[in-house]
Amino acid sequence: MQSIIRAMTVANVLAAHEKGMSISDLSKECELPLSTMHRLLQAMIKQGLVEQDAQSKMYRLGIVWLEYGLKVYDSFDVSKIRPEIEWLSKEVEESVYLSKPLGTEAMIVERIDSENNPIRIYDQLGLRIPMNIGAANKAMLAAMPASQSESILSQLLPTDKVTEMLISLEQIRYQGYATSHSERTEGTSSIAVSIKDSFGQVIGAISIGVVSFNLTEERLEILANKAMEAGKRISHRLVSNH
Repeated sequence: MQSIIRAMTVANVLAAHEKGMSISDLSKECELPLSTMHRLLQAMIKQGLVEQDAQSKMYRLGIVWLEYGLKVYDSFDVSKIRPEIEWLSKEVEESVYLSKPLGTEAMIVERIDSENNPIRIYDQLGLRIPMNIGAANKAMLAAMPASQSESILSQLLPTDKVTEMLISLEQIRYQGYATSHSERTEGTSSIAVSIKDSFGQVIGAISIGVVSFNLTEERLEILANKAMEAGKRISHRLVSNH
């Protein structure tokens, strides 16, 4: 178990340094002795998890992570969802995101930007966000069975905050969409709806990212209606193709 934790720590550090890192810098950031780091890196290289540049001797993530990511991406069957988020982005002229729940976090797995809007809310693909933060995650929590959402929140928040969040999820269920304002990035807002598969399981959420100064009450209502329309169209696609 300790080796797995150490390997994931190295992977997370390397993921934040696209140009790679030296073994000494990795050793310092991961708080591991050089000898331990060397053995760990050699083991990860054998599994394709890490690569070393022959000239610079810098270490970076291996190609196997991309292979795993593509397998997860394919299993999510984005092909049935992408046409609808492309439609939604064109309709609202904003960036639209697709998120997938992963336990107590969610990952952004797709993003469609509007060509007609030079002002974009940019969240990187692969970004993982705690489930209690953001409109997309709250939309997913609200669509889950109450026991499931409570279990997830109890791992992220103190008891009093869990109760407070569960109350807000009831409102989201009632109105059919979730919103967030300056929750992760100052001056930005998001409107989101959940997506369920043909078995009624929550498999993701689509969200519209906007700059807050452009968001009037009227604009919010339009975006929410468009998001809910896209959500229904996606659900229909998933059910009819099952």
